Amino acid sequence: MSFNIALSGVSAAQKDLDVTANNIANVNTVGFKESRAEFGDVYAASLLAGGKTKVGDGVLTQEVAQQFSQGSLQFTNTSLDLAITGNGFFATVPEITSRDFSFTRAGQFKLDSDNFVVNSNGDNLLGFPVNADGTSASVALSTTEPVRIPDSSGSPQQTSEVDIRMNLPAGDAGLDPQDFNPDDPLTYNAATSVTVYDSLGDSHVMTYYFIKDGAAGVDNEWYVATAIDDTLVDMTDSTGADTDPATAVNTVGGNTGNAVTASKLIFSQGGDFSGMETPDGLPTLDFKMQTEALGAGILANGSDPTQQISIDFNLDVNNATPNEPTQFASAFEVTSLEQDGLPVGRLTGIDIGPDGLVRATFSNGTSEPIVRVALVRFSNEQGLTQESSTQWKESILSGEALAGEATTGTFGEINSSALEQANVNLTTELIDMIIAQRNFQANSRALEVNNSLNQTILNIR
Repeated sequence: MSFNIALSGVSAAQKDLDVTANNIANVNTVGFKESRAEFGDVYAASLLAGGKTKVGDGVLTQEVAQQFSQGSLQFTNTSLDLAITGNGFFATVPEITSRDFSFTRAGQFKLDSDNFVVNSNGDNLLGFPVNADGTSASVALSTTEPVRIPDSSGSPQQTSEVDIRMNLPAGDAGLDPQDFNPDDPLTYNAATSVTVYDSLGDSHVMTYYFIKDGAAGVDNEWYVATAIDDTLVDMTDSTGADTDPATAVNTVGGNTGNAVTASKLIFSQGGDFSGMETPDGLPTLDFKMQTEALGAGILANGSDPTQQISIDFNLDVNNATPNEPTQFASAFEVTSLEQDGLPVGRLTGIDIGPDGLVRATFSNGTSEPIVRVALVRFSNEQGLTQESSTQWKESILSGEALAGEATTGTFGEINSSALEQANVNLTTELIDMIIAQRNFQANSRALEVNNSLNQTILNIR
């Protein structure tokens, strides 16, 4: 019997050495969780045996238990390197149509040839679908989908408003508005341009021409004519107060064959802007004018022909503001000229937040939520079935996989550009190895002593 007891001790010491060696071997394995060999003594007794004199039958390895303590973070320069601080696992599947879930803490992810986010094994990372505002459409594991970074461009946005702030020179000579010709700089006093965008994201140059009215008895009144890509466009009242373009605005350029309706700016004697006046003397309500529908003649690329662009002169009819147009004795100056359109954007970066939200940023300044990286937790992590490549599978002992968003409930947070290192303490493992070696030698010595005793008995004559 003592042979078997010593052999069980040797086996236990060997198991302890094996576990320690495996921990040491994976000290640089991302997401690795160290194991601990747990032993129990063995007693076998019959119903009528004397318990007080019973000698144990040795030792038994009860479990090699995973230790899911937090590993330290190693920061990287790759946004798809992900680390979890706190509770949770990443969910992966071997193929995009598979539901064979595996779970891991190793966040060394990258893009495959189809722009899906995968790990070194080619397993797809799973995430929750999201709404346009970035909220999750569902947080069930069954509704997760492989995370894919789009290779499409950012959506364009057609220009709907131009914001302009400027000073018109009070000392300029007046001109005959009917002589206005955009091709002749002598027929207008000043001009400025801004790039605007149609519904397809194509750019167009929108030019504003300012003509000081030189009619007798008229002071401090200016016309504003507009052209898109050198094609003059008519202006209408954007307030709806007077919907007839013929009476809502004034006509310029009639004598040159370039007749176009234009808004009219009227200044007080002090040079402050006092109103945008229609011929009947009624100023518009919000001091915005807008182009009529640009039409297919100007937008010949198939974009929205009903596009209209409002021009905001930043006037407060009740109070003078620093943003409104002025007419002072200084040169023509545009202090601000902005528009709200956007061109087509190319993908410039990916940002992954602590809550797992993956957001794509584009060169046109826009960003779009794509997906939210899913996290999964278990009632008993130590009950998970180990697999190679630092992955685990759900088992009866672990309980059912429960999916959720990072930073909610008991789920930890996701760190982008970081990796969780193995939670192995190398100093502790080296000490454990010495202890296991000592135990192995001691049990080997017990075998040697038992063998000597048997030889002594066999030599009795």
